Amino acid sequence: MLQELLAALAATGAAGVAYVAAAARIVKQYERGVVFRLGRLHGRVRGPGFTLIVPGVDRLRKVNLQIVTMPVPAQEGITRDNVTVRVDAVVYFKVVDAAAAVVNVEDYRFAVSQMAQTSLRSIIGKSDLDDLLSNREKLNQGLELMIDSPAVGWGVQIDRVEIKDVSLPDTMKRSMARQAEADRERRARIINADAELQASRKLAEAAQQMADTPSALQLRLLQTVVAVAAEKNSTLVLPFPVELLRFLERAQQTPPEQTVVNRVEQ
Repeated sequence: MLQELLAALAATGAAGVAYVAAAARIVKQYERGVVFRLGRLHGRVRGPGFTLIVPGVDRLRKVNLQIVTMPVPAQEGITRDNVTVRVDAVVYFKVVDAAAAVVNVEDYRFAVSQMAQTSLRSIIGKSDLDDLLSNREKLNQGLELMIDSPAVGWGVQIDRVEIKDVSLPDTMKRSMARQAEADRERRARIINADAELQASRKLAEAAQQMADTPSALQLRLLQTVVAVAAEKNSTLVLPFPVELLRFLERAQQTPPEQTVVNRVEQ
């Protein structure tokens, strides 16, 4: 009798251990468990740690709450200014409602991927090439709103969307290079013209000053002679000052006797 009781207790203990082993589930810290009982959502979402379900009746589905980094395949489209481009992006999202992510959508990862590709093509068609190249922050915000609107019903929150690269045809690259070169040449010519204008104004002021003071013109002439004479391999042709010619002319017209008297007086 005692042996039968011990055998029954052992069988009951083994059955209990088997039941607990079949019913026990471990939910990790970054996961949440959604329980379906006979196909229907049952109870609240199970948190991290040890939990039990009814074997054969309940089914536990775990949902990862970590941020998912999903690359968006390159999409080819035509911009608003009729330029063919290929644009790829990356989407960062996470599940905020595990029950909605399991019940409301068949595969939330695939749904987010398809929505991101569709939204990216839509953004390409609504934007100019200059916006894709230089105003990406605004496009990223618009792309994030387009993806986040339907994702709210899937229990998914879009954390960030980034456009990674914009590929242009080779012909467009050459055209942009020529445009940039022409723009740099235009700026260089404007700078040179502005420098010539400033220099002409300063020269005009200098000429006016020299016209008011003839000796300043002579000093400028001597400075020029000194600057040119520094080079040994050049021939210098010096214009003779008009004042010196007039002095020599007056000296020739003076009688010799007056010249001698002037020398004696000196």
